[in-house]
Amino acid sequence: MTHYFRSNVEAMAGYVPGEQPKPGTPIIKLNTNENPYPPSPIAMDVLRTLDSECLRRYPNPFANDFRQAISEVLDVPQDWIIVGNGSDDILNILVRACADLDRSVVYPMPTYVLYRTLAEIQPAKVVEIPYPDDFRLPIAELVAAQGAITFIASPNSPSGHVVSTDDLRILASKLTGVLVVDEAYVDFADETALPLVKEFDNVIIARTLSKGYSLAGLRLGFGIANPSLLSGLFKVKDSYNVDAIACLMGAAALRDQTYKNECVAKVKVSRAKLLLDLKQLGFQVRDSQTNFLLVTPPKSNANDLYLALKERGILVRYFKQPGLNDKLRITIGTELQNQSLIEALIHLV
Repeated sequence: MTHYFRSNVEAMAGYVPGEQPKPGTPIIKLNTNENPYPPSPIAMDVLRTLDSECLRRYPNPFANDFRQAISEVLDVPQDWIIVGNGSDDILNILVRACADLDRSVVYPMPTYVLYRTLAEIQPAKVVEIPYPDDFRLPIAELVAAQGAITFIASPNSPSGHVVSTDDLRILASKLTGVLVVDEAYVDFADETALPLVKEFDNVIIARTLSKGYSLAGLRLGFGIANPSLLSGLFKVKDSYNVDAIACLMGAAALRDQTYKNECVAKVKVSRAKLLLDLKQLGFQVRDSQTNFLLVTPPKSNANDLYLALKERGILVRYFKQPGLNDKLRITIGTELQNQSLIEALIHLV
């Protein structure tokens, strides 16, 4: 057999995204944490009135239109911002720039499994630190690992918890490598670690427009950090890693904070109601500061329940891995979608 790939690529399993049904399929999709509401009408107007000249030419290599919008909305200097093809691109750039077999990637588990995949691709040494049952950040263990990169998702997936800024501040002060605070779900949370980038030159905040802004299909994210840290990342990123349409739509969506906040507020109300409804059915449900809930079915039959819901046209996420194989992750949908889920579960549990 011919081996075309590097040995580490041959050995790895690869990241498995949540199931994506074909467009138009009559499915209630609560498995990949998309926002159930449409994008900003202002952002959609940008798409409808697009000047074809922006497609003929290469886009700005630093996505400066979008960077300017981020600067205005978040009150950070434009040169403290790097833009990527989704926040996953930012994570990938960081691993490529900072990690190898002698420079480890460290993170607490369970968390976003793409961290492991990116490290395996590099390849880089991986150190996984178990979260305790209460999901308190294991600061001492993370510091002892002294990774070239330490990833902390806050809010975390799949648990939905937020790591306090105070804990992240302590961690940042004790690390010699880069601390990446992955804030993909921050729009649904009560706390952000953004102030830490002004305090520490080894901290970068990663964000996305996929969740709060309903633009998962656009693939647009960004990182915020001291320019001394970004200087190395700019060497690694692709020349034109973000397309012109994404930059224009993203800038419009970001500036439309009123619409985004209205959608986020609706998700939070639905999240609270769905949590109570699931508890009444006997589920154990973790409090969440995201747009999803991590739940344990009353009979601990998560895989069977996942399959039964799928047969009824409702997709939720099941993770076949230690610590999660008795749980389901359920994205917050519209009120109608959530009610359909509850009605199905009444007959299944």
